[in-house]
Amino acid sequence: MSLSTDFPSSADLAGKPRPSGVPARWKTFGLGILLPALIALGWELAVRAGWAEGRLLPPPSRILDTLWALAASGELWGHIGITLWRVGTGFVIGSAAGIVLGAASGHSQLVRALIDPSVQALRAIPSLAWVPLFILWLGIFEESKIALIAIGVFFPVYLGVSSAILSIDRKVVEVGRIFRLRGWTLIRRVLVPAILPNVVLALRTGLGLGWMFVVAAEIMGASQGLGYLLVDGQQLGKPDQIVAAIIIFAVIGKITDALVVILTAPLLRWQDNFTGRS
Repeated sequence: MSLSTDFPSSADLAGKPRPSGVPARWKTFGLGILLPALIALGWELAVRAGWAEGRLLPPPSRILDTLWALAASGELWGHIGITLWRVGTGFVIGSAAGIVLGAASGHSQLVRALIDPSVQALRAIPSLAWVPLFILWLGIFEESKIALIAIGVFFPVYLGVSSAILSIDRKVVEVGRIFRLRGWTLIRRVLVPAILPNVVLALRTGLGLGWMFVVAAEIMGASQGLGYLLVDGQQLGKPDQIVAAIIIFAVIGKITDALVVILTAPLLRWQDNFTGRS
């Protein structure tokens, strides 16, 4: 008899097929965009009716015009592409380091005693405090920007992985040993499934911080990127460009977060969690 990570769900145990998730996903998507759509419509109507000036916070129509002009000139796609590349590269580096060191810290008391106090102290340093140091070390080129993003991603991933390992129920490990699972087999079939949900959450948190840190990174002498659009709009007094860049950050950040959820969903298909009342 052996353990398996493909645990049956309550629907499977009851002998009932799972309902299709497509209608539910579309319903969730529609509800998700309802609030921002209502806010945008309300602000547009308020500006058009003369109830608000709309100079410092432009109405959606002006923001769409700005986005269209940037997209038509091809400038927007260049800014989006370089920012995506920076965040993607920093995310891969930071999450890989966070997973490795977090796993070592969670698994070994000696490693945890050696590195965890220093990591926790460094985690408290504000993102902008790293900027002058990285400029001094790496210049204003891509290396300093990617390093700053990787730093932002590293800390939540490290903390999530190490905490997930330390929170594993001892009884789960004992059950695995009862079934004579040892070494890598125990890790693969018991420990990894136990920590995967928290690891995925840590990756999503790290990705979110990566998007926050990229703004600080692109202040470091960048001539391209969505962060550069923010700075350029502030210097030239273009609030419509600033808000447009913020909206693009929000949309792309949400899309990349959804991609992480989709890509990791097969690893968590054995879960049958409570999803809340509709």
